[in-house]
Amino acid sequence: MRATALAALIYLIGFPGVTPRGLAQPSHPFSVRDMLAMDRLSDPQVSPDGKLVAFVVRRTDLDANTGRTDLWLVATDGTGLRRLTSAPEADTNPRWAPDGRTIWFLSSRAGSSQVWRIGVDGGEAEQGTREPLDVGNLVVAPDGQHIAYTMEVFPDARTVQDTKSRLEAQSKNKATGRVYESLFVRHWDTWKDGRRAHLFVRPVAGGKGTPGAKSGAGDPEAVDVMKGLDADTPSRPFGGPEEIAFTPDGRGIVFTAKDMGRAEAWSTDFDLYYAPLDGSAAPKDLTSQNEAWDTYPVFSPDGKTLAYLAMSRPGYESDQFRVILRDWPNGRRRVLAPHWDRSASALGWSADGRSLYAIAGNVGQESLFSLDVPSGAVRTLVKDGTVHALSPAGGRIVYSLSQMRSPAELYRASSDGAEVTKLTDINREKVAAARMGDYEQFSFPGWNDETVYAYVVKPVDFDPAKKYPVAFLIHGGPQGSFGNVFHYRWNPQAYAGAGYAVVMVDFHGSTGYGQAFCDSIRGDWGGKPLVDLQKGLAAALARYAWMDAERVGALGASYGGYMINWIAGQWSGRFRCLVNHDGNLDERMAYFDTEELWFPEWDHEGTPWDNPAGYEEHNPLRFVERWQTPMLVIHGEQDFRVPVTQGLATFNALQRRGIPSKLLYFPDESHWVLKPHNSILWHETVLAWLDRWLKTP
Repeated sequence: MRATALAALIYLIGFPGVTPRGLAQPSHPFSVRDMLAMDRLSDPQVSPDGKLVAFVVRRTDLDANTGRTDLWLVATDGTGLRRLTSAPEADTNPRWAPDGRTIWFLSSRAGSSQVWRIGVDGGEAEQGTREPLDVGNLVVAPDGQHIAYTMEVFPDARTVQDTKSRLEAQSKNKATGRVYESLFVRHWDTWKDGRRAHLFVRPVAGGKGTPGAKSGAGDPEAVDVMKGLDADTPSRPFGGPEEIAFTPDGRGIVFTAKDMGRAEAWSTDFDLYYAPLDGSAAPKDLTSQNEAWDTYPVFSPDGKTLAYLAMSRPGYESDQFRVILRDWPNGRRRVLAPHWDRSASALGWSADGRSLYAIAGNVGQESLFSLDVPSGAVRTLVKDGTVHALSPAGGRIVYSLSQMRSPAELYRASSDGAEVTKLTDINREKVAAARMGDYEQFSFPGWNDETVYAYVVKPVDFDPAKKYPVAFLIHGGPQGSFGNVFHYRWNPQAYAGAGYAVVMVDFHGSTGYGQAFCDSIRGDWGGKPLVDLQKGLAAALARYAWMDAERVGALGASYGGYMINWIAGQWSGRFRCLVNHDGNLDERMAYFDTEELWFPEWDHEGTPWDNPAGYEEHNPLRFVERWQTPMLVIHGEQDFRVPVTQGLATFNALQRRGIPSKLLYFPDESHWVLKPHNSILWHETVLAWLDRWLKTP
């Protein structure tokens, strides 16, 4: 009795995840605290012999108001699950040495992010680098002779230590102003200071740079292979080690970068470059013939073929990523599966080199596919849920998968997808304790009677005899999807757990339904998507009698926040309340205060001076006089994608018009709310707003 009470107390005071082993948590409706308590698995890496998987587990630490990450191991037959590292600092980015007995990884346990290594049998980790700057994006050569990693350096600095010295000098300067001569001035959530993330390569053994050797001035054997490029690798802000690959002969390295000078802010021309490991030659552009996006290089097991992902339309960040095969010796290229109407996001070769595994959006899922290299035939291996990452394991494949009712765990599938084995169940007790809502997908005739898909999540402890208020969630992007995934920000279970029915429509412009469907939003932000949302809500209310059509609130972020402002002027009176997170009010001004200019230039078909109608036709600012629905506005100061002035302008308009409204402002968050306690505040504020307007007569 006392143990059960203790478990309940721990949960209620906000320390999820620290219940003693074997002590079950009391059953309760899912909430934001359950969301934060879930262990987050990522970056699975199969050992060279295919017997072990190294992966990262992130656990939320509410005391520290952040997450801590450790390395874990499990056998590919699902046995022997164990934690490999347990330092209080972050351990991430595991990569196997060829012998299969050692794992290289990144850790901040020495005060800065550096390369470390540890044996699979455990023991003390050994520090591998002592660079003056933080190290990121670790990659290990197939022969184990070299490692590569990135550091942020001034491109004109002679050494890494020169960058460090310059930063120290700047910190002592009482004048804090910066002078810019080109874009970016700031990007996503960071002001630019002239540094670039450059790729460094160093030998594992020999000389002063041997792992464990002390160096106060950086590693003299670490070579900047990007000298001469005014570019970053990997791509900012979301690229990672998957954009870097050693060549099979052990002499060079291939990486993604965009060396566009002043055009960086309005170009999507990321290219693949080749550089020799010793830095003896300038990087060579391998994909200069394509002015669109090229990325994700992966060499075949025999070293004869380079597979990578490529878009075809310059300036369009949501174009289809096709799979390209390049004959490495002679450079000939071909598109693999040219008629496959899906956009791949990750690749991996089968052991025999006859297939490529790929992850791609697929009708509200992120499915796992196998592409036959000789014929281009495509086969679906894992359809339902969201496959987050993959790692080939001999004749099988290991991947991480989540669904709306279950956070990501590791699985193993046979090469034909017929046999699937769950390797981990780390969140089993937490999932069992948190009661979640059932979900289903349905379709309806949307704009122009074209088929559109949506998800519905039932309230926790569903009773078909009751009527439930509705939370109508609108996804961002707009080229995005509210798919079958366990989300750590916009998780529909948080609303289901609070007693709401949830409806999520993948309107025209959403990804995973073919490229034409995705493209259709161009120049029509407020047109087809609004029709789909209107028809989708009507279809859901007609289909599910237990939804209360009189108590509906709409919520959205980013493009979804824009749509909330658009709905306020175009669909006035339908909703009892609205929630707008980081949404634009004025599309014309948004062009001038954002950073990635290629985005509005593509979606609005030009610049505001070349095509003003493209920014004004669907501009929420034009219809503020129609607004009447109560709105909660949320914005982060560090959001440079949608600057905070857009949120403040929205709140100003609501207040001046006398509309019930509230502003939740985060001085330390960007486009997303990432700090655990801020996430709790976000959810509590949003749910209180919904309760105020939707749970009263």
